[in-house]
Amino acid sequence: MAFEFLKPVNDAAQAHAMLQPQHSIGNVIKIHTSHTGLPQLDGVQMVLIGVLENRHDENALLQIQNVDPVRKQFYELFPGNWALNIVDLGDIHPGDTVEDTYYVLKQLTSHLLIKNIIPIYLGGSQDLMYPIYRAFDDIQHMINVVNVDCRFDVGDIEAPISSRSYVGKMVTEQPYNLFNYSNLGFQTYFNSQDEIELLERMFFDATRLGMLDDDIKQAEPVMRDADVVGVDIAVVKAGDSAFAKANPNGLNGKQICSLSRYAGISDRTKVFGIFEIPVEPSITGSQLIAEMMWYFIEGYNYRAGEHPVNVKNGFLKYNVPIENDVLTFYKSSATGRWWIELPFISNVNNKLKQHTLLPCTRKDYELACDQNIPERWLKARRKNEV
Repeated sequence: MAFEFLKPVNDAAQAHAMLQPQHSIGNVIKIHTSHTGLPQLDGVQMVLIGVLENRHDENALLQIQNVDPVRKQFYELFPGNWALNIVDLGDIHPGDTVEDTYYVLKQLTSHLLIKNIIPIYLGGSQDLMYPIYRAFDDIQHMINVVNVDCRFDVGDIEAPISSRSYVGKMVTEQPYNLFNYSNLGFQTYFNSQDEIELLERMFFDATRLGMLDDDIKQAEPVMRDADVVGVDIAVVKAGDSAFAKANPNGLNGKQICSLSRYAGISDRTKVFGIFEIPVEPSITGSQLIAEMMWYFIEGYNYRAGEHPVNVKNGFLKYNVPIENDVLTFYKSSATGRWWIELPFISNVNNKLKQHTLLPCTRKDYELACDQNIPERWLKARRKNEV
């Protein structure tokens, strides 16, 4: 059982939790300690797990030892009006090989998925997304992955897996469970033209940093359709993270917290991970990651139960004639969120085998009314026909 490989939270971090005010998170959540052992998971909705593995990060000079600076900042925060139970399960330490760590992470994620418990992973290198993705192999066919990152991380699909090439392995290695990959926050000069062209050929989604600067709400439908969300913390600009190796341009603290909340409020998201945490993170950066976790949990608390969508109950339907087609939109009366229907195409090898609904925005509906087909709908339909 993968739980056997979880190491307790360090005594220093545990003591820090106990020193916090009575109603702080550190005194509300249950913590895996060497004295009390693993907490029971009955009735638990969410767990926090550190993954101390960064050997496949080509730029890592030292092994990540812990994520306790982030933990301590998280323990200091006060919970919102949350009606849920959270457990800090401690850390997965590196195995004899990276593949050993992958195996434990895959098995643990799979077990949590079956128990309907959402893990929040605090990790080293972002190639840890690959075993997390593989945890769905026997549970769910066709999943959507969202990567909040200045890079696509597709890399050389022929080369060994690394923190810069794990997405290429998702695309090329069997079983083929990746229906859609979406990137939020990429910066063109960090990505080769080969990677950019590959994403276009695969009809995957990519939203540039500048587009998010114009309107961060563009990311909400993308997050709403995600099963797994991974954040490379290097997507945050240096001025807001204060990390030594951060980039001068990137998302600001408010934007990354908004994206974390979108991920939490998504009824579909089952795994949330924050990766590339430095070996010695700054206090500012650690606090920002703690706040991202807080906003993810806050979003989860406001989930509306709209996945899968039942359009027969509480939804308004809009048919928009466009060219030789009719686009069907649905709007939730409860949340005001929008979806557009992807039709089942009987004469092709339809991957989804059914009508399905693609999250969208009111702006997509308005574009359709102006006789402009939304780009995400086009990509999703073409991908479905491949």
